[in-house]
Amino acid sequence: MTILVTGATGTVGQHVTELLVRRGTSVRALTRNSTRARTKLPEGVRIVEGDLMQPETLADAFHGVEAMFLITSSDEPYADLNTDPQVVALAEAAGVKRVVVLVGYGEGPVEEALKASSMQWTLVQPVEFMANVLADWRDTIRTEGAVREFYGNALSARVHEGDIAAVAVEALLGDNHHGRSYPLTGPEALTRREAVSAIAAAIGKDIRFIELSEEEARQQWREQGYEEESIEFFVQMAINTPEVGYTVLPTVEQVLGRPARTFAEWATEHKREFLS
Repeated sequence: MTILVTGATGTVGQHVTELLVRRGTSVRALTRNSTRARTKLPEGVRIVEGDLMQPETLADAFHGVEAMFLITSSDEPYADLNTDPQVVALAEAAGVKRVVVLVGYGEGPVEEALKASSMQWTLVQPVEFMANVLADWRDTIRTEGAVREFYGNALSARVHEGDIAAVAVEALLGDNHHGRSYPLTGPEALTRREAVSAIAAAIGKDIRFIELSEEEARQQWREQGYEEESIEFFVQMAINTPEVGYTVLPTVEQVLGRPARTFAEWATEHKREFLS
């Protein structure tokens, strides 16, 4: 079986690629930057260039592919990617039989097109990635030993990106996953303050939590280049976090047969990235 992994150099896609290679699967990695991909992906992975926003660039990528891991938007900070639903029709026409989709904030045109197709499909729907804190907190932890964050009591049942990938791989290779939607969380809900404390314990250093006012947070996001619509979303997600964002679910353990990894485990795995 040849599996096409889209977003193969992303936070989840890189894990998916590595897990498939370990299981002896032929992997084709789709990327918009093949030079970058060669430095990040295992040997033996065939790299093809293409753009999910430009379906006409994907004809070669689908040739001989039986299954696909599909992203609908990038999971990397500041990346511009919104997958064109036509990608689904192209995959079906090329003979792809099974698709696993990494769903962002709710289902959209790509998921609708997939459900209307003849292909087997599985939706993987994680809450906040544990890896998001690298983009948000790493630099100030390194340089100042501090995190500046809005609303420190906001809860999140963050999920390890490796667990997301492992569930996706099981759906790609295993049976009985067709037509299933898998909401994924970690094994606990932590506040932002508690997450910072877990990183501090992992690196063996104190980290100050500096709570920003709403206006300070809005200004910080503006300086980072976010539009006002996104900033309003960030504020509401913190103050009025949807129940789905902090409700712990057993899905990872049900699919994988082992518990989901904790944030403390994740922090220990990544502690070098927080040390200057």
